[in-house]
Amino acid sequence: MSNLQSHTTPTRPRPLRAVDRIGRGLGQLGWRGIRIDIESLLATARRTARLEDFGDPAFLPGLRLLVKSLEADARLSPFGRYVAKRQLLELLGHRLQLTAYRARHPEVAEQVIERPLLVVGLPRTGTTLLYELLAQDPAHRAPLSWELDDPCPATASPLAADDPRIKRCERRMGALRAMSPDFQIIHPIGALLPQECLVATAYAFLSVRFEICFDVAGYQRWLTKQEMGFAYETHFEILQHLQSRREPKRWILKSPGHLATFDTILERYPDAMMVQTHRDPQKAIPSVASLYANMRSIATEDLQLERLGPQVVETWSTYLDEGIRRRAARPDAAGQILDIQYRDLIADPIACVRRVYRHFDLQLQDSTVQRMRAHLALNPRHRFGVHRYDQESFGLTPSAIESAFKRYCDRFDIESELA
Repeated sequence: MSNLQSHTTPTRPRPLRAVDRIGRGLGQLGWRGIRIDIESLLATARRTARLEDFGDPAFLPGLRLLVKSLEADARLSPFGRYVAKRQLLELLGHRLQLTAYRARHPEVAEQVIERPLLVVGLPRTGTTLLYELLAQDPAHRAPLSWELDDPCPATASPLAADDPRIKRCERRMGALRAMSPDFQIIHPIGALLPQECLVATAYAFLSVRFEICFDVAGYQRWLTKQEMGFAYETHFEILQHLQSRREPKRWILKSPGHLATFDTILERYPDAMMVQTHRDPQKAIPSVASLYANMRSIATEDLQLERLGPQVVETWSTYLDEGIRRRAARPDAAGQILDIQYRDLIADPIACVRRVYRHFDLQLQDSTVQRMRAHLALNPRHRFGVHRYDQESFGLTPSAIESAFKRYCDRFDIESELA
């Protein structure tokens, strides 16, 4: 794969296009396609898992709106319908399993989550770099991709790399790389890499994950208006589950979805520590649009890039403005969040890590710094290639981005990267 190729318009691999051609041909012969509806989803998940109880039914409104938006907005290809239905069935199946496991193991509910450290920020602002560095500390634990992908049963110790659950997750990651070849350049994935909380909140069907994967504009507009208490209750229960058979460590967590939920996070985790990364939206937002395009190209043949850009602006300007409002409403908790500029993080990641530890009065061992330096050496920037994109293809202009994010840039004194 060339490091210099353009990634504005994702290339759908030939096998993917072939599957969709076959699906269209079958449609011409009378096949009505893969059905996605609430009743069949719930029934299929119950039948497959041989379980009945999904737990708190508060997940149902989000699921209903998501299914409606998948049908009305997403322009799913034949293969896209399969992908969407499989994703929903997997989440429902895991809800059934987690509920049953918790009923059999009441000790899970006794788990205490102390002083979690959350990395928040727009996508493409260095959050992954900071997250992975913090996860190098042996005193910390980040939820790994395989753990959120296949959470039951809880494990008493880290699994070996050849464990069936890890191998299943890695096969899924391999399939994602094959279906979206450029995605690894934008956001490295792997079964043993730390995973984002937007996967955990997807179990509540309250997650920006779905907008990243599919054009579900109706669902996302609904989501930005929701109080997220149930999402964080689900998030908390998943952490309890993962911790229940292990010695507790400080959880290191990350999600761009945390941007608009400062007060909600503190309601569920009163002693939480948060680090927010900041970057010029003129650089971050087109990059986010490119990430969306690569993910969405798996499920649709009608990507509509010019529609995608304004969606990204609407979602993330709303989240940032709401985050500013909620932070201002909690001046008593101002010390529980630290702001770090992207330019500083890229220039000296270890210095920024030291700032985090000093701010929250955490101990940073010399051996941990060495682990972090080794991680940086093994994972240099652009190791999978250079991510290239342009604003215009996504229906974006500098003036539109400046207007939408003016409040954010003024509040955090964001320097322009356009020069």
